Amino acid sequence: MASPKPLLDRRTLIAGLGAAALSPMLPMSGWAQVRPLTLQAKAEKFTPRWMGPATPVWSLAGPELRANRGDTLDIAFANDLPVRTLPMWRGIDGVPAAEPLLARPAVAAGGRETLQLPIRHAGTNFCDLGLLGDGRAQPCRGLPFIVRESEPVLVDRDQVVLIEEWRVGADGTAIAPGGDPKDTESFHTINGVTSSDLIGIPIRANERLRFRFINASHRAVVAFKVENHEVRVMAIDGQPAEPFLARNGALVLAPGTRIDAFVDVTGSVGTRFLMLLHDGKQEHVFNQLVISDEPPIRSTPLPPAPPLPSNGLPARLDLKNALRVDLTLGGPQTDWVTPVTFAATSAPAFRVKPGRTVVLALTNRAEIPTVFHLHGHHFRLLDRLDDGWKPFWLDTLAIEAGQTQRIAFAAQHVGRWLIESMATAWSAPRLVRWYSVE
Repeated sequence: MASPKPLLDRRTLIAGLGAAALSPMLPMSGWAQVRPLTLQAKAEKFTPRWMGPATPVWSLAGPELRANRGDTLDIAFANDLPVRTLPMWRGIDGVPAAEPLLARPAVAAGGRETLQLPIRHAGTNFCDLGLLGDGRAQPCRGLPFIVRESEPVLVDRDQVVLIEEWRVGADGTAIAPGGDPKDTESFHTINGVTSSDLIGIPIRANERLRFRFINASHRAVVAFKVENHEVRVMAIDGQPAEPFLARNGALVLAPGTRIDAFVDVTGSVGTRFLMLLHDGKQEHVFNQLVISDEPPIRSTPLPPAPPLPSNGLPARLDLKNALRVDLTLGGPQTDWVTPVTFAATSAPAFRVKPGRTVVLALTNRAEIPTVFHLHGHHFRLLDRLDDGWKPFWLDTLAIEAGQTQRIAFAAQHVGRWLIESMATAWSAPRLVRWYSVE
């Protein structure tokens, strides 16, 4: 088998890493503002396969999506596709007016909509067209959405790593998820790029790099690793975590998962570190970091980073008095429906009063891992004995076949919110239900 082609373009990553050195950020007071934003769903061409032909895709086009915590986005969305579609903001809690299918119906072909989106939390988020993307004529692409912290964060460079998954036929045409992947090959791109020449990305000794990994794949769980370096997890799904080292230096991301990780560069001039992506079947080298002959950026490495500034999620959850709900994922069932057949008048999966803790027991009856995504709130992953939780927040969770995982969240935000479920097979449908905080 031929050596895997690296997936990240040298020029792209140099531009991103080199230009993204952070200056101190101002406090939120007097800094938050209303930011106009124009987004367009449109058809275009994209090349997902190394040296392959371009294929038609449907993209969410717009400027770089960056804002400050406390900002409000004044969004004007234009649907220039021949089908109904709807942008979905992953990671944005507590904005019921932005909830797709419940508060916002799909936008008709050629239609327009406006939306005011208040930004409560800093973090790494994502906006895409995937909710209604199954079985469409073309696969969809999305955009990262970065919300800066109110307080300074000590890093030297800040880089988004957007991972996208493609299924491509022999004629070079990419197919949308939900379709039959027979006679197609699987490919991944990084920041829209399929390969590089492995010349390497110049870095300086004792630099601190912040990587914002976004798995925008439709169905694939992927893993990322920086060779011979500790990878310190700082945030997951846009919410700060108690910092911890990734096991074996590898980060595992389900579709929709975002992870912020710090890498402190150590070594001598000329040392090279491979950047690796595992797609569940094989490992791909998508680039390498090379310590340049410039002087070290500082005399010694920085001490381990403190936690990122809190977004104000509750420190404790009242599990004793929680509302407990069992949800079955996968297998024969009638409660879950596809987004295109969803009706806002359907019965909710559960109702809860504001302020109460909810514990969900998620049982995967499918024969393969299934991904669960909660809208409106972030949740804690509970320990097996239900006597505590992991030191991070999530909005997306992959559950192995036959397993049950328990999660808990504080129902802080009044409104109606979606829940999503999908097995990690290309042809598996995306399914939805909803819940109410009232």
